[in-house]
Order: sequence, then C-alpha cells, then structure tokens
Amino acid sequence: MEKEAMIQLLQQNYAQLIQQVSQLDDRSLLHAPHEKWNALQQVDHLIKSVTPVSKAFAIPSFILSWRFGVANRPSRSYDALVDRYHIKLQAGGRASAAFVPPTVIAVTEKGRLLQELEKVTNQLIRRTASYKEFALDKYILPHPLLGMITLREMIYFTAYHASHHGKTIQHGLISLG
Repeated sequence: MEKEAMIQLLQQNYAQLIQQVSQLDDRSLLHAPHEKWNALQQVDHLIKSVTPVSKAFAIPSFILSWRFGVANRPSRSYDALVDRYHIKLQAGGRASAAFVPPTVIAVTEKGRLLQELEKVTNQLIRRTASYKEFALDKYILPHPLLGMITLREMIYFTAYHASHHGKTIQHGLISLG
C-alpha cells in the first residue's frame, strides 16, 4: 500500500472510531463485556498506543537506524501484518502495562479523550506524510507484540488497531442488549 493510501486508511479508521464513540450514551460508554474494556478505556488505550508511534515518527531517521537498525526484509503487506497480529493475540498476546487504560474513567472525560485521540492521530498523519516511500520500508521500530517492524508496518498496525477496537466496542454493545 502506498503512503497516501495508508494515510487515508489511518484517517478513515480513526475518524470512524471517534464518530462511533462520540455517539454513545453514558450507559454504552461504560459497558464492559466480560474481560474487555469499555469504550472510554478503548479510546484511552488507543491514545497510549498512537502517542509513542507519533513521537517515533518525529525522530530523525539516522537516530532511528542507530537505535533500532534497519530492515533486513521487505515490509509485509497490510493483510499479512493484520494476520500476524491476530496470531499473536490468539497465542495470548495482550497489551503491556504501559498501554493498559485505568480501571475507571468518568464519562465526563469522553470529550477530552476523543479530542486527544484526534490530535495525536493527526500529528502521526502529518509526520507520516513527511517520510519518503523508501524510508517507510527501510527504518524499523519495536512493537510490543510484533517485534521489530518497518515504519510502513507500524502505520498498517496503527490504522488497523482503530478498526480492531471499534469492532470490539460494537461487539460489546451487542451484549448490552
């Protein structure tokens, strides 16, 4: 997937999730199905996930290569990356402590959380746009579940992550009745 298509997917998936959560009433926002997070916790988790990616995309590429090295393989496709993520989840992979939301988030935080998610996502989009196509496949970053992945794969993951959590919210609402 070319850079512009990735950026469009990132924008679309986060806009959909923000719209989805903005329309939820208080009861729906706080409903957490068994062993799942509620909608506000999902948003907090996404903020905690997108923020370090955005910060990493602001680091000069020579520092990225010094710190993490460079890719020793081509970038996976979007579908291959998503499949790999699902395999890791099925094997028991879960968010590490740094990405786990607080146990309780007040419904009054909804607006602030959604604004923060939109802000950090837009920041990542701007930073991604500044990269050359080849650089997205050259430089790598660590992912807590997927290991070292290229910048392109990190954007694939980040775009998919919003969709994944949007589906989780939707499935949780089914159990609300």
